[in-house]
Amino acid sequence: MSHYISQAKQISASLNLSIVPVAISFCDVVPSEIPMFDGRVAAGCEFWEKAASSLFATSAKDHQLCSIGLHTHNLSDAPASQQDELTMTLKVMTDLDYVRQEEVAAIPVRKESSKYVIYGPLANFPLSIDVVVVFANAQQGLILSEAIERVDKAIPLAMGRPACAVLPHVINNNQASMSLGCCGARSYIDALDDSAVLWALPGNKLQQYSEQIEIMASANNVLSSFHQRRKADVAAGKTLTIKESLMRM
Repeated sequence: MSHYISQAKQISASLNLSIVPVAISFCDVVPSEIPMFDGRVAAGCEFWEKAASSLFATSAKDHQLCSIGLHTHNLSDAPASQQDELTMTLKVMTDLDYVRQEEVAAIPVRKESSKYVIYGPLANFPLSIDVVVVFANAQQGLILSEAIERVDKAIPLAMGRPACAVLPHVINNNQASMSLGCCGARSYIDALDDSAVLWALPGNKLQQYSEQIEIMASANNVLSSFHQRRKADVAAGKTLTIKESLMRM
């Protein structure tokens, strides 16, 4: 039974999410009740979207078409040929000046190696969680950033390519981050349209994040109403103090 039902409801309701939060866990043993992924994806980031509706486990072979993802996730049991694929991929990117040699070493990689990655909806997730992924628009991201700053005592980082690097960054540093994605992720994930970005939260602080997300969402609703009313009053020619505007709410 999942221990995360209340947090999932709290986050989804507070942010009014269109896609449920997704939980991710790295492990070396897959519980018998969790099925292995059945299918093929072009990139590991596709699993994030699929996990919004089903629980499943993946191994290196399921990520084999995504050499960058295998690298950032540090999955064991990857075939030796994957190193050649990674070298070729990076060469294409460096030839385009998309990534420079000195930037490659800065790409986050999980410090520990694992055999499997398990994905699923947060509300139904039966294991301890390493990362929670949230698809959010700008308004939802505003609330997330405010909640994260309160929990982490730091302004969350905004990351770019590759999108999958946000997971090891969050795990290695135990701090939440936002990812703008990358052109690959935005091609493979339907939910990652021009209005959306990704937020990744370390699982061991999920309760704190969910509580602060609810608080910040409520505060934002009240303050937004205040500002909208004040804007209308000023546009109508009124000159009101903050106290007078508050009294009109």
